[in-house]
Amino acid sequence: LRDTALFCSLHDPAAPCPTGYTTNKTVSVWGSGGRIEMSVAKFMALQKVVQPDWYQSMADGETWQINASRKRVRKSVDRTLAHLDECLLLHQKSQELDRVSMFGVVEGGDILEERVRSARETAKRPVAGFCLDGFQSGAMDPTLRIQLISAVTKELPEDKPRLLQGVGRPDEVLECVEAGVDLFEGFFPFQATERGCALCFSFNVSPDPERAGGTQTALDEEQHTAGETQPNGDLNCDDQTQMTCFEMNLRDKRYQDDFRPLVEGCGCYCCKNHQRAYVHHLLVTNELLAGVLLMIHNTSHYQSFFHSLREALAGDKLDLLKKRVLGGSCQLADGINVDNSKRNDRD
Repeated sequence: LRDTALFCSLHDPAAPCPTGYTTNKTVSVWGSGGRIEMSVAKFMALQKVVQPDWYQSMADGETWQINASRKRVRKSVDRTLAHLDECLLLHQKSQELDRVSMFGVVEGGDILEERVRSARETAKRPVAGFCLDGFQSGAMDPTLRIQLISAVTKELPEDKPRLLQGVGRPDEVLECVEAGVDLFEGFFPFQATERGCALCFSFNVSPDPERAGGTQTALDEEQHTAGETQPNGDLNCDDQTQMTCFEMNLRDKRYQDDFRPLVEGCGCYCCKNHQRAYVHHLLVTNELLAGVLLMIHNTSHYQSFFHSLREALAGDKLDLLKKRVLGGSCQLADGINVDNSKRNDRD
């Protein structure tokens, strides 16, 4: 990992955390061994040992639930700012963290005034960037989420990065980029892998005909043929445990005799060396190699999407990328065809 930036977050974005365990002095984190109560001193001691490139400050992020009261949200913002001040004090005194950057956390639930207050106060502190917490997919109305993110980013300096936590679906990523977000967590490929699915959505905006004619054409053909198959079930984009319209379910028996790569034209190790039928076999027999190969492909596909996103932003082609990713309709590789007009009403 010498050429990779290491970020230390407070919680795992791919796993829901139980609520109701925060106090004025501590927050709780969850792992395979259960709950660990974390004070600022313990949290900062951990950062000294890990020495990441950057990390988020300790925060009270338990106000993403829809029914959180205004009083509870206000307390969350106050606690998070207090934790930030303590973390900054210990950070500045530590020689081990001399070259490590800290991101301040913006809380505020679904209350605009508290979001703006949290952003303004956090921006006054000497932090290297900002984490926008509490916007997890399905946690609040998508329209409200974009409004809050836009309001928050307007209060933050443009020369410091903004990391959005808990959002990874490609369509949501594109919306949030337009709202002023710079960085995202990479948990979406892991979630797709856990579902036994392979990412297969289109995203290429390159003007190079050879580059565009390979993977992009193959992806378009994949989406075209997807409509000829039968659906596996209902699509619920707000449920993070359900497959989305950006992936194919390789557990389905229709792939047992499909000897094509996961995505035609993909250059990852899995697609170059294995076929859908083989990965399907590994999945139905519960072989550990299935997750390894799927994760290789899904990570590569997702990283390529972000490469195209950076190209689109640099070349003023974001609208073209949105058309590539979303298209006229969102088609699942397992045959579910979702009308975008209906998705936009809900999202």
